[in-house]
Amino acid sequence: MKKAVLIPDSFKGTVSSARVCELMAERIEKIFPGCTVVSTPVADGGEGSVDAFLTAVGGEKVVREATGPWFEKCESYYGLIDNGATAVLEMAAAAGLPMVGDRKDPRGTTTYGVGELLADAARSGAKRLVIGLGGSATNDGGCGAAAAAGVSFYNAAGEKFVPTGGTLIDIDRIDMSTRDKAFEAVEIVTMCDIDNPMYGTNGAAYIFGPQKGADPDMVVELDKGLRHLSEVIKRDVGVDVADIPGAGAAGAMGAGMVAFFGSRLQMGIETVLDTVGFDESISDADYIFTGEGKIDSQSLRGKVVIGVARRAVKQNKPVIAIVGGADYDVDAAYGEGVTAIFPINRLPQDFSVLKEHSEENLAFTVENVLRAIKAAEK
Repeated sequence: MKKAVLIPDSFKGTVSSARVCELMAERIEKIFPGCTVVSTPVADGGEGSVDAFLTAVGGEKVVREATGPWFEKCESYYGLIDNGATAVLEMAAAAGLPMVGDRKDPRGTTTYGVGELLADAARSGAKRLVIGLGGSATNDGGCGAAAAAGVSFYNAAGEKFVPTGGTLIDIDRIDMSTRDKAFEAVEIVTMCDIDNPMYGTNGAAYIFGPQKGADPDMVVELDKGLRHLSEVIKRDVGVDVADIPGAGAAGAMGAGMVAFFGSRLQMGIETVLDTVGFDESISDADYIFTGEGKIDSQSLRGKVVIGVARRAVKQNKPVIAIVGGADYDVDAAYGEGVTAIFPINRLPQDFSVLKEHSEENLAFTVENVLRAIKAAEK
């Protein structure tokens, strides 16, 4: 083996994707000294996505003051890659759930700071903005972000305001003509790995509201607000976002990115692969190593392992998936281009015990896979 490409997701709650790459690379150097290793740690769009991109392809981390989820000032950031041509952002950097602590209430939280980061990145000269949705504390349909980008929202009294989840119902009119002109010169891609609609029982409020602090009555209130927002967007912006797959992501930020920023929603792994030049990097690779904490039926919808395999099979490249665990219904993965799947856990132990040994178990498994590959080459 002369070249290996490493592109794993994190093992949620145990090992970061960057650390997975490090452990794999160490074992490859041990068994195949001098082998060229290309490491591309992957994040799912939530917290850590910017750092993952910067680790994978290099670039600059830009630190900016922004508005936090409760309209407080906070230190935030985004990344510039491709010599500044592409900006990568994560909404969790300004509207993340961990930022609210015990003060969870999606009626009052805002994505305003996310819009500030988007505007700053657009003005930086970047021609392409990539933003990851995930881990948000909000349910404002992206209205806060849009307001920060210059979009005007008015209530029935003609007063301009910044809508939050609890005041979406008060939106009477939306004026897109005031949006920052910087957005006219950029392409925006939104990383979104769920297909929930904007509202309804499978929408943003019902599915994700409770984890953000919404009780049953609040969920109903938030959902009504999103339904109303959808109607006003359709009338004033001319876009029907209600049933777009992924519109309900991150408190309906998915819908807001489409309506207010003209963005397209794309699976996170597809965005990562395009941004890091994956197709080119594997052209002379002998093996591709990927992985995630658990491969299951959800993985088969196109998350990291399957997304990688679908690209790799086009070049007839073998894909080895190192995973924390494998469900019973993943045989279809082989038809998508996965060559082999190796779970790392060695003993029948409770997860509370196993998670403490994740790194050593992962390294042990990788080393044994590599030993088998070396034996086969002989």
